[in-house]
This record gives sequence, C-alpha cells and structure tokens, in this order.
Amino acid sequence: MRFQYVLSEIVTGLRRNLTMTMAVIITVSISIALFGTGLLIRAQSDAMRGYWYDRVEISVFMCNAYTAEGNCSEGTVTDSQRDALLAELENHPEVEEVFHESQEEAYERFAEDMDDPVVDVITPDQLQESFRVALVDPDEYEGVVSAVAGLPGVQNVHDQREVLGPLFRVLDWFQNGAVVVAAIQVVAATLLIANTIRLAAFNRRRETGIMRLVGASNFYIQLPFILEAAIAGLLGSVLGAAAVFTVQEVAVGRLLAPNFTFTAWVDRSDVWGIVPWLLITGVFISALASFVTLRRYLRV
Repeated sequence: MRFQYVLSEIVTGLRRNLTMTMAVIITVSISIALFGTGLLIRAQSDAMRGYWYDRVEISVFMCNAYTAEGNCSEGTVTDSQRDALLAELENHPEVEEVFHESQEEAYERFAEDMDDPVVDVITPDQLQESFRVALVDPDEYEGVVSAVAGLPGVQNVHDQREVLGPLFRVLDWFQNGAVVVAAIQVVAATLLIANTIRLAAFNRRRETGIMRLVGASNFYIQLPFILEAAIAGLLGSVLGAAAVFTVQEVAVGRLLAPNFTFTAWVDRSDVWGIVPWLLITGVFISALASFVTLRRYLRV
C-alpha cells in the first residue's frame, strides 16, 4: 500500500507540476550536454596525445662530407662507426625499433616536403643519413640520447619531443580546462535543480503539511519529491547524452575528422564510454538537490 501510494504521488506530482518537471528536464539536459561536451574534449585530448605519443621518435643524424666539427672531425661516418652505433641502439633497453634512412631516402623525403627551386640546388650527398629510433616509453628518452650523443660518426641527436612539447602543453591546458568546465556545469545544474525543486515543494506545501499532521515520516514525505526529481533528471540526462552524440557525429565525424586527418579524433565508442557517467550524474545531482532542498524547506 505504501509503495502504491508513493507511486501514485509520483505520477500525480509529475502531472500537476508539469511545468516544473519540464524545467528540471531542460535544466538537466543543458547542463549534462555541457558536462558531456567537457568530457568529450578531455577524451579528444587523450586521443591526440596517444596518437602523437606513438609517433615520438629520436633521430640520430650521422656525419657526412659537409660536416667537420665535433664528432665529425674525421669526416663522413664509416661503416664500422655505423655498425657500432646500430648495435648500441638495438641493445638499449629503452629502444623498441630502429629504422635506417640513407641519404637517398632522406633526399626523397626532402623533395616531397620542399618546393622545386629549393630541391634543385640540393643533392643527396649534402643530406645526412640517420637512424630513426622508436622508444618503448616516449617519456624515457634521455638515456638513449646520452648513450649515442658522443659516439664517433654522430653529428647530433634530435628528440621530437622538442617539437611536440608545445602541442602537449596545449593538450594539458585543454584537459584541465575541460575538467573545470565540467565541474562548473555540475555545480550550476545542482543549484538550478535545487531552486526548481524548492518551487515545486512550495506549490505543494498544503499536501506536505497534511501528511505531517497525520504522522507521515520525514523520509516518506520527501520520497515522492526525490523520485520525481530523479525521473526528471534521467530524462534530462538522456536528452543531454543525445546532444553529445550529435556534437560528435556532426562536428567531429562530418566536419573535423574528414578534413583534418593529421591526428586522431573521438568516435562513437568514446561517447558511449561517457554516457553512463552522464546518466548517473544527472540522476544523482537531481536526487541530491531535491533531498537537500526539501530538508531545509521542510525543516526536518
């Protein structure tokens, strides 16, 4: 009987306070959509970081006939120096794989990246052959650099983290900013829902007063309001999650990903990964805001 009564009160409350219920649904949907967008930005930052981290390499450039300073005082790298350098790299525990690029291969890559007038004045023997080193852990690069930097035949060692460092700092900024935006949206949603629930409780103050007079417990009075808020929060969360799907499908799937293929982009699986958090957050903050507001309003 009590369960049937609570259920009937929920249905009655949702029907009588349709405007308030719609206000909660709209408030939650907007807040959850913004919250989900913040999480999506964070997932995008992680995807880009992972994409570029997998491509971080160390380039070991060897001496050629045009370099005669430092370790290159003896001129072009010899076969024995090249073999010793390769053995050092392959035996290093932080090295995953070593790729050799000859002067001819370096010239072909140079020709693809530069304009014809520049390519015409450069010959393959002016470029440096190199070893491109893929690391087990891109963060552990200093040991490899220090191990080969002073070897005979090595002109210099270039770490791509020097180029990608600014990108990683921007990604860190986006990640932190997304977390802050998401937290602000959760707080804003909680306050808006609390205010809406307060108005709903005020409109039904006579009903709650009668229930208290007949001996209903505080929790029994609060329960219909809390469940109403939770249902409205769930509906709003579903709408907010649908909005996040739309953002991913239109903004990322159809506009950004096809036109900017130089990095990784979030997909539907990333959105599905954050949907449970959106639903839980929407229901939780709605129920919590209702519970706290009613305790203060009813002075229980």
